[in-house]
Order: sequence, then structure tokens, then C-alpha cells
Amino acid sequence: MTTTITPLIAGNWKMNGSRASLEELQQLAGLLTTGEAPKAMVVICPPATILHAVASQGSTSGILAGGQDCHASASGAYTGDISAGMLADAGAQFVIVGHSERRAAHGETDQIVRAKAEAAIGAGLKPIICVGETGAERDSGKAEAVVAALLAGSVPDAAELHEVIVAYEPVWAIGTGRTPTNDEIAQMHNRIRAILVERFGDKGASTRILYGGSMKPQNAREILNIENVNGGLVGGASLLARDFYTIISAV
Repeated sequence: MTTTITPLIAGNWKMNGSRASLEELQQLAGLLTTGEAPKAMVVICPPATILHAVASQGSTSGILAGGQDCHASASGAYTGDISAGMLADAGAQFVIVGHSERRAAHGETDQIVRAKAEAAIGAGLKPIICVGETGAERDSGKAEAVVAALLAGSVPDAAELHEVIVAYEPVWAIGTGRTPTNDEIAQMHNRIRAILVERFGDKGASTRILYGGSMKPQNAREILNIENVNGGLVGGASLLARDFYTIISAV
């Protein structure tokens, strides 16, 4: 893990959680405040229904809040959608855009993801921009080319002046329990770093690159020690306070 970049561990609760889940948040807050101070920024991205509660409750323990998606427009006749400004108004400081599940299930293109990232930046949020290849793309030897294209299409030019986070999520590893080898993770993260530096210079050198493919308490320490892994985008393991705390403590 690059030592000059403060790591970030983000929990994506996906379509899980209710007000009862705030008990887990309270437990996590207790673990973070009673033990050794965490060496990473901690972000929870809950369902929008409890975003304000997470932001309010987490503030006393240093837990930051993020949205799971946003619309590219600031307002309008978009029933069921949420703008980046609304997320910020609810207390969010981050927002995930371009997650593979949205790309696949909602047909989100790089152009849409880039517009959402630009909207997030405009609202004062830090977008966590997701990129990653499918199993078929990796098996055919196209993984790096696919990720390079996703970066080119999804990361806005505004990243040269504003903070963005890139999350590498091998699509074939999400929720499957499978993970790439350490060498595969290192190779991809190093490639992403090189692309960011080539495009954005020093800003690209300091951009956080998170790993987002089935990070668990059992493998977190090993993955977080890989060069250019600056944190994690954690799915299921972030729903349980003790599991998530173990991952945070692995930094």
C-alpha cells in the first residue's frame, strides 16, 4: 500500500439495511473509538433511506457517509432518482458511481458514469468511480485493455483539479468468494496508477485506488499490503461491525 496516501475503507451496503442496522453502526463506532485509532478513512454507503441517519450517527466517531449512486442532473422529472446535491444535503461526502451491478443491470455506459462523476464533483462530493473486467474478458487476456478503456471513458477531466477515487472491482470476484491472485491485483493496480499518472500527473499519483472484489477479514491484510492498493470497497463484509472493523484494522 502506498504509504503517502491515507487509505480509505468504504463499505457498500447495497440494497441491505434498515433503521435496525444502525445498531451495527453504533457497534462499529464503539470499536473505532475505544481501540487504537484507525489508520484509514472509514466510509459507509448505506441505502438512501438511512443515509442521513448514518451521516449523523457516524459523525461523532469519524465514520463518513456516502451514497451508492446519483443522477447526472441536479433536479428534474426523474421519478425515483436522487441527485448528488440531495446526497450532499443528507450528509454524504462520497458517492459510488459506475458500480458493475449498475453497469450490468441498468445499462450504464461510460458516458453516463462520467456525467454522474461530474455531477458529484459539482455538488462537492468525492466520486468513487468503479472499473473492472468480467471473467470472460480476463480469460481472453483483455482485462487491462478493458479497464484502461473504462478509465478513459468514466473518469472526467475534472479529476485533474478535484478529488476522485478509483475502485478496481474484478466483476467475476464480486460476491463469488473468488479473488484474483496478489500478482493479478498488483498488476492491475499498477496499470491503473500508470494510466492516472500519464493523464493527470501528480494528481494521478496521489489518487486513491481501492480494491473491490470480495475483500474479507481473512484476506484484507494481505491485499492491503499490495503496492498501489490504497484501501478497499467492501460489500457484504461491511454489513457486520466486527467483520468491517477487522478489515479497517488490517490497514
